[in-house]
This record gives sequence, structure tokens and C-alpha cells, in this order.
Amino acid sequence: MQMSVDDIKNLLEEKARQYNKADFIEEDPISIPHAFSDKEDIEISGFFSATIAWGQRPVIVRNAKELMRWMDFKPFEFIKYARDSDLGIFKSFKHRTFNGEDCIYFIKALQNIYCNYSGLEQIFSNSMQANNNDIGIAIHEFRKLFFTVSPPGRTSKHVADPLGGSAAKRINMYLRWMVRTEGEVDFGIWKQIPTSALCCPLDVHSGNVARGLGILNRRANDWKAVTELTSYLKALDPEDPVKYDFALFGLGIYDNLGK
Repeated sequence: MQMSVDDIKNLLEEKARQYNKADFIEEDPISIPHAFSDKEDIEISGFFSATIAWGQRPVIVRNAKELMRWMDFKPFEFIKYARDSDLGIFKSFKHRTFNGEDCIYFIKALQNIYCNYSGLEQIFSNSMQANNNDIGIAIHEFRKLFFTVSPPGRTSKHVADPLGGSAAKRINMYLRWMVRTEGEVDFGIWKQIPTSALCCPLDVHSGNVARGLGILNRRANDWKAVTELTSYLKALDPEDPVKYDFALFGLGIYDNLGK
């Protein structure tokens, strides 16, 4: 039986409340930035954790923690002052297709961003303000800047481009972490970007759940699907549509909906 809009909203609200809690943190990649208290440490460790957030969650957490250990658990200080002689250990890093060459470039790109552009938040905030809070354009503009430090050709695939059609799941998830203030999971440390402007992270699992609920029609998991899904979620909660990411994730991973 097809669910009514009210039934769907009630289900998503219930599941969002269930999974937007501290109990969710320990086994999730967001546990890595939760180990820090300073803003820059949170956003840098979060960026690395989100970047490699595909595959089995225990492996993601283990590998992200290893990166932080190699940065002496001071990621901002390391990024800001790292010299080429400090980067040798990162050559051995590997998480699926993200390897040491990619990792070293990410360190250099972030160093450029923090030393010359006032950090990740400022880049995204400036772009959002200049582009009518269009998160897709903001991600695109960030990506262009990120890859201005002579990147290896292989590395560009690790920052998605919505304007090229990508769903940009991991960077949308990262932005959710940084911007949302409600609940016990997200940090809400970026104050200049409205939560209402965020887009829902979309991958195969959340896409299948959304289609199973009848709130997403597009078959491909691409940027058009992201905007379609987010538009539906905004109709349920215009101010905080991406809180339902918790519900879609939980329904897929824990409730086995959409499998």
C-alpha cells in the first residue's frame, strides 16, 4: 500500500530522531572529528574522514584514525606547517582507490587553503553568498580552487563535481556535519551557511530507500536525483531538510528497507 505524505513524514521524523543521537557516532566516520575540540581540527579531520567514507565503516574509521595519528593528532597544526620532508609516511596510505599520492596532494591543497584563503569555511561561505546559496555551485567552485596546486591527474576524482552530474555524496555529508546544529551528531561550527541550503547526501543505499518510499523517481544516483530528493524533503521541513539523511541511512542500514 502506498504511504501518504503524512505517513512518510511521520516515519522519517521518527527515524531521524532515532539515529540523530550520540549512540550513532562511535561506529561512524564522524567519530574521527568528534575526537577534537578546536574548530580547524574538526573541519580538517572531518574532511579527510568524509573523503574516504566509502566501503565498510570499521575500515573507514580505522584508516582515518591512522591519518590523524600520522598528523600527531594535530591536523590543523600539521597541515599549516607541513614540509615535503614530513610527508613521506603518507606515501604508503591506501583506502580503496584513495592512495598515498592522493593523500599528499590533499595535504598540500589544504595547506594552500588555510594559509592563503582563510580556511574551508570561508571558501564555502563566500561562494554560497555569491551564488544565492546554491550548494552545487559552491561545491564546484571549491573543487576548482582545491585543484590549483598542480594535482596528479588521478586525484581529481576524489572531490566530486555536481555541475558535472555527480551526486557528491561525501562532500554533501561533510557539509551536513559542519553546518547542522540540531541533534548530537553534527557539529554546527559553520555559522554563515543556512541549514536550509544543504542537499541530502545520496548513495545507492539512501537512493534505494527513497525510491522504496516513493519520494524519489529518478533511477540514477546523480545530481538531478539529489535535487529531486532534497526538494521533496524541503517540503517536509524547509529549514532542515537534510536531517532526514539520518532516517534514510538508518532505514537502509539498520531496517533493511530498500534492499
